[in-house]
Amino acid sequence: MNNTIFSIRKMGRPVTYSAAALSLAFAAATPAMLLAPTVAQAQASDIDRAVSALRGITTLRANFTQTDRSGQSVSGVLTMKQPGKIRFQYQKGVPLLIVGDGRALTMIDYEVRQVQRWPIGNSPLGALLDPRKDVARFAKQLPTGDPGVISLQVRDPKHPEYGTITMIFVRKAGAPGGLQLDSWVALDSQNKRTTVRLSGHQYGVAVNDSTFRWTDPRRPVTR
Repeated sequence: MNNTIFSIRKMGRPVTYSAAALSLAFAAATPAMLLAPTVAQAQASDIDRAVSALRGITTLRANFTQTDRSGQSVSGVLTMKQPGKIRFQYQKGVPLLIVGDGRALTMIDYEVRQVQRWPIGNSPLGALLDPRKDVARFAKQLPTGDPGVISLQVRDPKHPEYGTITMIFVRKAGAPGGLQLDSWVALDSQNKRTTVRLSGHQYGVAVNDSTFRWTDPRRPVTR
C-alpha cells in the first residue's frame, strides 16, 4: 500500500484515494514588522492548543467521507481510542478495513484476501495516533482567514517518505480542548492524496478493545 495510499475497489474498479495540501489565502492590513511577533506567538499558541485537543480525545466515534482527487467518495464510521487505536469501517459493499492497534496500521482487503501492515509512525496518520510523535515540533500553521478555523500541516523534513498531513480544526465548546478535528488531507511521498471529512462526532463513548481486532482473510475457514 506504499504506507499511505488507500486503494480500494468500488463497483469492481480500483479507486485510489489520496490527499492534497491546502492553499489558503490571508491578507493583513497591519505592517509586517508590527504583525510578525504577534502572529508568531498566536500561531505557536494555536498549534499547542490543537495538539492538546488531539491528545485530549479519549474515545471518538464519527462518520467519515473519504474522497480522492478525482472526486470519487466512499463513507463509513471512524472509531478512535487512545493511545493510538483507530478503525475505518467502510460502507457496505466496500470490502476494505483499516485498523490501528496502537503500534501499527493494518489494511485488510477481503475481496483479494490481502493484508498489509506498517508502523503508525511511518504514516501521516502518525500525527493523529502516535502519542510519542512530537507533532508541535513538525507542525506549521496555515492561514485560513477565519479565526474559528485552525489549519496545521505536519511533515517530518527528515522523513519525507512519511508524507504530509494537513489537519483542519474548528472551535467547538463541547470538543476536547475546545477544538474539533473537522477533516484532514494526507499526501504521500508519491503525491497521492486522501481527503477525510468527519461529521456526527461522539466523544467519550464506550469502545471495547475488541473493536480493533480483525478477521484474517488469509486463514482457511474451519467447518
